[in-house]
Amino acid sequence: MNHTYQHQNQPYRPPPELRSGQPGHHPVVVVGAGPVGLAVAIDLAQQGQAVLLLDEDRTVAVGSCGVCHAKRTLEILDRLGVGDACVEKGVGWNVGRTFFRDEEIYSFNLLPQPDHQRPGMINLQQYYLEDFLLQRARALPALELRFCNKVTAARPHERGVSLQVETPDGAYAVEAGWLIAADGARSAVRRMLGLEAEGKYFMDRFLVADVLMKADFPAERWFWFDPPFHPGQSVLLHHQADNVWRIDFQLGWDVDPEVEKRPENVIPRIRAMLGEEHDFELDWVGVYTFQCRRMAKFRHGRVLFAGDAAHQVSPFGARGSNSGIQDADNLGWKLRFVLQGLAPERLLDSYSDERIVAADENLQHSSRSMDFISPRTRTALAFRNAVLGLARHYPFARALVNSGRLSVPTLLEESALNTPDTAPFSSDMIPGAPCDDCPMRAQVAHFWLLSRLGNDFKLLVYLQNPADVTEADALQGLIAGPMPVDVILVTPAGGRSPHGFKVMEDYTGRFAERYDAQPGSAWLIRPDQHIAARWRRLDVAQVRQALDQATCQQG
Repeated sequence: MNHTYQHQNQPYRPPPELRSGQPGHHPVVVVGAGPVGLAVAIDLAQQGQAVLLLDEDRTVAVGSCGVCHAKRTLEILDRLGVGDACVEKGVGWNVGRTFFRDEEIYSFNLLPQPDHQRPGMINLQQYYLEDFLLQRARALPALELRFCNKVTAARPHERGVSLQVETPDGAYAVEAGWLIAADGARSAVRRMLGLEAEGKYFMDRFLVADVLMKADFPAERWFWFDPPFHPGQSVLLHHQADNVWRIDFQLGWDVDPEVEKRPENVIPRIRAMLGEEHDFELDWVGVYTFQCRRMAKFRHGRVLFAGDAAHQVSPFGARGSNSGIQDADNLGWKLRFVLQGLAPERLLDSYSDERIVAADENLQHSSRSMDFISPRTRTALAFRNAVLGLARHYPFARALVNSGRLSVPTLLEESALNTPDTAPFSSDMIPGAPCDDCPMRAQVAHFWLLSRLGNDFKLLVYLQNPADVTEADALQGLIAGPMPVDVILVTPAGGRSPHGFKVMEDYTGRFAERYDAQPGSAWLIRPDQHIAARWRRLDVAQVRQALDQATCQQG
């Protein structure tokens, strides 16, 4: 039981289908009200798309669960309207430290550059994230939440999916035009469709303890290999909101999970770690195992899988929840464009293609992390310990230390939605990359670049002066076209556009630096803030072609 957060049951109301006796018809149904299901439902609903969200439970997560939220995830949460709440409540950090036995051997900084709005990571218990997302969801008229509504059958057909839903008051039927399955690692929807997720299981167990205490440890990630207080195993420490500290103890496979969770066994482990000078109280305790696996594809007709329902990874590296929220970010705009008739259904194939690339990257990193954290042979253990010993003194060995490569956004550089460069750039903002943030100004208002990107396509044009724009009439036609594009002029000195275009002032020069901007350069930005194309010289005809490419209008 959590002592620092008061769990409340979400309201249950009898669905209208029970009164009418007729099936409900909904263009989009999302199954699962965890972070991923809530994120994609909010993304759709805040753009005006009607969504029904079903969940068989009626509470947010119990225990800290997914706790580390990466910078890219925070930027997505900003777009969903909950970023500020998460950052204000969470514990921000950029530095991670790794120890071998009782000596620090390696450290890293997730955000060595200045002028970013968000930290490299925040630590925030999952129940808070879900709570903030639920508050946002309730504020959206297009989003209907139904708790204690368990999907018991799903039958896909050409026009959608027929669902049977069980409630405390009986069963009813729903016709979904599109079904998003975000119902977790044990996805009932995946099982109902006879689909599998393939990969490998790790024969190891970890005890996770949320500990309430006041301590002067810095807000950093600390990871120990073979520490004196837990010899032969590994330990991870994170500081969370409300003075709750998350501690993960590696246990090995041959233990009884129920026995290990007993306070009389947990408290001595924590006392050995913290010493006698720290008073603490157990907030929550659990034991987990994990696996690294994914489905062969994430789209099956009118059914789309996201988050743990589509792929699972180990918790080391914070790649589970972060990757799932990036699934939602990739999926929401594509489904909305299809529903609005702005793009063909095959655009949703790119959701599966792009997120499988991300899933494979996460699976590879997670598997390598676990092979290093939990060597399976004596030879592997000897190699691991040799690397750790060398890392004290030699930089080359530090690069081999792997306590969990932390979540970063996937570069979708091979995506079929990209338009390849036709001129050289020297920045990392390649087609397929998520946009870097930068401080900006318009008149006297200061803001961040990413706060002006997302939801729809944007065209950024870099100019010395707003009056220097070429093809003004063609750009106006782009704004008013069948696929609307918001045109924004970025300049080093600000000013007003004589043609009425929006203007941003790159007053710190960070945009020019991070995007390798030269006068006349342009970037087409997708609704999920990924770069679709870039040019050294603006050509509206090429922009239209890139827009068709990014929405599968070609071919």
